[in-house]
Amino acid sequence: MSIEIREKFEVAAPIAAVWQFVMDPNLVAPCLPGAKLEEVVDERNFLGGVKIKIGAITTQYKGKVELTEIDEATHTVKMAAEGREKSGGLAKAIITSTLTPTDGGTEVVVEATADLTGKVMQVGSRMIEGVSKQLFSQFAKRLRKKLEGDGAAAAATTAAATAPPAAAGSESAAPPATPPPAVEEEEEALSIVPLVLRATWDAIKGFFRSLFGGRSV
Repeated sequence: MSIEIREKFEVAAPIAAVWQFVMDPNLVAPCLPGAKLEEVVDERNFLGGVKIKIGAITTQYKGKVELTEIDEATHTVKMAAEGREKSGGLAKAIITSTLTPTDGGTEVVVEATADLTGKVMQVGSRMIEGVSKQLFSQFAKRLRKKLEGDGAAAAATTAAATAPPAAAGSESAAPPATPPPAVEEEEEALSIVPLVLRATWDAIKGFFRSLFGGRSV
């Protein structure tokens, strides 16, 4: 199953701060629902996983993310992600994020193409696309909360993001740029059920709007 996603949101923070934030996996991982960063191999390669609950079924993908292209001039980063679940399912994605300065801060545009196999396919491609919008909304909300805090917190975030990531197996490597996320965030599993219900309701409302000439339902 292949799906395409294009979403955008704005952050009330300067583009330099947002760029430094999104380039640091220690900062980004806690913003991703159900995600867990396990190892920073080097400045372009990371290991981790994502846990998803679909009703009574829990699916956990574990794999890697590689930053394949980084263009600081245009504030664009492209990454390739790949994960496998224990039952044999596979998830692959190519994700491109572009930052653009605005009058109020920074616009973030994310475009992704994903190929999925395994248990998650049972909900269907249209449902997955609807759910992805809800997940992206959660991610944007968490990222805004991190970057739109008070001045001291924003300065600390920027300073932490500029520190080089620790290389695996290096005795002289610097400590992680930021402390590991709290246990409750690391172990948080993304529950798709309420998101699926919301996506289904949105689809129903859209059907009746078209049926009754755009009147609210």
